Amino acid sequence: MLAEGVHSVADSGNQLLLMIGGKRSKRPATSEHPFGYGRDRYIYSFLVAVVLFTVGGLFALFEGFEKFRHPQAITSPVWAIATLGVAIILESLSFRTAVRIAKVDKGESSWVAYIKEAKAPELPIVLLEDFGALIGLLIALLAVVTSILFNAPVLDGLGTFVIGLLLLSVAIVLAIESKSLLVGEAASPIDTAKIIAALLAASEVERVIHIRTLYLSPDEILVAAKIAVRHDSSAKSVALAIDAAEVRVRSAVPLANIIYLEPDIDRAGEWSRDG
Repeated sequence: MLAEGVHSVADSGNQLLLMIGGKRSKRPATSEHPFGYGRDRYIYSFLVAVVLFTVGGLFALFEGFEKFRHPQAITSPVWAIATLGVAIILESLSFRTAVRIAKVDKGESSWVAYIKEAKAPELPIVLLEDFGALIGLLIALLAVVTSILFNAPVLDGLGTFVIGLLLLSVAIVLAIESKSLLVGEAASPIDTAKIIAALLAASEVERVIHIRTLYLSPDEILVAAKIAVRHDSSAKSVALAIDAAEVRVRSAVPLANIIYLEPDIDRAGEWSRDG
């Protein structure tokens, strides 16, 4: 019960962290941070994983260990079971809402792929936290009931220990995904293909020599590409082609807000107009 109580407090604090991160990410760009503050959302999602790991998981492990060392019988079983029952109902409603919203966002992707590939961290975090909280509550209820039925307080400690391992597992998954976003993830292969097709639509562009994409935030992609142009193109025609290409890229992939294109002399290679 204590472990789940502390976990609930940690979850509430985590939601506050996500709100702060979302608000801070909307600050306008400055000379010191010319690409803006969109990555604040990734930073705060990583902090959520840290809080869940320490305040939730490690505390539950410590509490479970203490209950193994000093087993104590549950003094108010009715209140414990009633509290856990109400918490399970409320958590189920919250989890159902998160699943309903996430289904629209994930499309045809599997849940594992959605958690792994999502660039906006908030909804996957809520999903994992609600899932972990619901499973944790069920484990707590099972531990309380079995410890009462078999008069074995040590089972309560075992349940607490399992809850700690569960929270640590969820926190590690969140930390891995948040770290990947912080380090920098490229646009999806589908969006990259759309960007390349938009660049090749210009008659002056022979091929894309190489391209690099990077999520600056969940709502903004940086595109940097070296494009091969015809050797007899004038500077004016190349400049006009680049301007037109940027318009087409933004039309094909609206998140591609920042685009840098470097023209070069044509050479044979990948992504050519003729294949």
